[in-house]
Amino acid sequence: MTLRDRITVPKAGVTTAITEKIHDAWRKSELVRLKFHEDLAHDMKTAHELVERRTGGLIIWRSGSVMVVYRGSNYKRSLKSQTLNGASTPVKGEDGTLFIPDASSPAENDSQGKDLAAQRADVSQLNMQNTEDMTEEEQEFNQMLDELGPRFVDWWGTGILPVDADLLPQTIPGYKTPHRVLPTGMRSTLTNAELTNLRKLARNLPCHFALGRNRNHQGLAAAIVKLWEKSLVVKIAVKRGIQNTNNKLMAEEIKNLTGGTLLLRNKFYIVIYRGKDFLPTSVAAVLAEREELTKDIQNMEEQRRNILIAQPPDDGLDGHALVGTLTEFQEAQARWGREVSAKEQEEMKEASSRSEKQKLYRKLEHKLSIAQAKIHRAERLLSKIEASMVLANPCDDQEMITDEEKSVFRRIGLRLKSYLPLGVRGVFDGVIENMHLHWKHREVVKLISKQKTLSFVQETSQLLEYESGGILVAIERVPKGYALIFYRGKNYRRPINIRPRNLLTKAKALKRAVAMQRHEALSQHIDQLESNIKQMKLDLGIEDYEEQEEDSSDSENEDGTDVTSASYDEDQDNFDESADEYDDYDDDEDGEVDR
Repeated sequence: MTLRDRITVPKAGVTTAITEKIHDAWRKSELVRLKFHEDLAHDMKTAHELVERRTGGLIIWRSGSVMVVYRGSNYKRSLKSQTLNGASTPVKGEDGTLFIPDASSPAENDSQGKDLAAQRADVSQLNMQNTEDMTEEEQEFNQMLDELGPRFVDWWGTGILPVDADLLPQTIPGYKTPHRVLPTGMRSTLTNAELTNLRKLARNLPCHFALGRNRNHQGLAAAIVKLWEKSLVVKIAVKRGIQNTNNKLMAEEIKNLTGGTLLLRNKFYIVIYRGKDFLPTSVAAVLAEREELTKDIQNMEEQRRNILIAQPPDDGLDGHALVGTLTEFQEAQARWGREVSAKEQEEMKEASSRSEKQKLYRKLEHKLSIAQAKIHRAERLLSKIEASMVLANPCDDQEMITDEEKSVFRRIGLRLKSYLPLGVRGVFDGVIENMHLHWKHREVVKLISKQKTLSFVQETSQLLEYESGGILVAIERVPKGYALIFYRGKNYRRPINIRPRNLLTKAKALKRAVAMQRHEALSQHIDQLESNIKQMKLDLGIEDYEEQEEDSSDSENEDGTDVTSASYDEDQDNFDESADEYDDYDDDEDGEVDR
């Protein structure tokens, strides 16, 4: 607790430089005090594990973002902190300054390359020592990363060290974007479910690369393409503590160089999917070779064709082929064809326009059938919801109030600042409950309805009056809509259940409002379609045989009156004719008798 000197750990975490400082402090004292900042200060559990793993010490005290590390009783300088010459001091350049590899610089000198090579050798030795505690999957993953490039020593996380992408070559001579072929019948884009599954897969994966450079990623792109042969996604961590890092520029350049699909990009990670059209290097090389062979064959055929065209023709067409030309068509038309008159051209145009209208007519009929099926579903849903809604009957013995009392309650209700809103749900059990809760403290309650038609507002007020048992005082027009003022009555008694069971709940009321809105919209849509179909029939001159049959059947079956009346008229006519004949017969008989 008496330690005053402390080592500040920056945003980049427990780097090699910080580890060297800790070992230098342990040469003079057994304890070292560390102060963390930025991300590790909020995750001291990870910082605890990192410090003990990289320094080999033991943390004996921790509070907030400060910890004290003990070097141990049998402390010895670790191999990780020693340089090539065995000295305990860090590697310095020619000018005596501390050497820290600059990953963003375009070129590196020879001495830095030697130092980096030594550092890579030390890291590989440490990895060989740590592989004993790894599982088979972790060992396979570690071996796969060893094939891609050098590791990032200053990794701030736990687990396997990722590949340092800044140490990979910035440019590769003759680099090209990998060849891709999408299988037949497959969508190139990802669905929402596929995108979610790939992100979940990448969440549990360790990082493959650590990147701090914004540009020049051809070496990284080549390593990613090699990694994609064994993994669907690549996970790249953005280095911490490096100024002017831009994950957007990184992701765009890597996406353009590899041709992958970006799944996730933030200030911590970049996740890229290899794509459905990805091909391994061997398969892509074979396909590219076949494509080159096909192009060579096509070029050879084109050259042969040009040679044949360039030869002087024997039929005297001045070097032009007759096949497929206008001359050939005119010749064939003059020999075998016949001239089309203006009347026939008009008929052909009318037939073409008629076929287009018939096609549009069938399309409108299909839309009408779909709309009718939808409105039937909406009606079934609406009837199913309204089945649970049993409205109350009006009370026979309703309390009456005088006009003076109505005027007083109206003025009181309009002055009220608190009100109950009536929205798209209409009247449901919660509205009646709130009315009774208002009536607990005051005699008058004000509701504001946003309905625009007065008839609908009157129906709503009547329903509220029946369900609540109150007395409607007035319906007034206000800026927010229509104000409904209800008086609870002189003999008001609060019911046991202030929320009625015969009305809809809030959720069902919303479903009912949506179903009614859908039904109204579909009704208008069907009316518009029917008018369009009727107009289309008039334009096409189509006789609606179905309607004629329906009309004839209706005329025959409508209350049985038309058919009976027609038969009655025919019988009556026959009866009249027979009666006339009978009268004539009587006249003849009378004449004979008179004679």
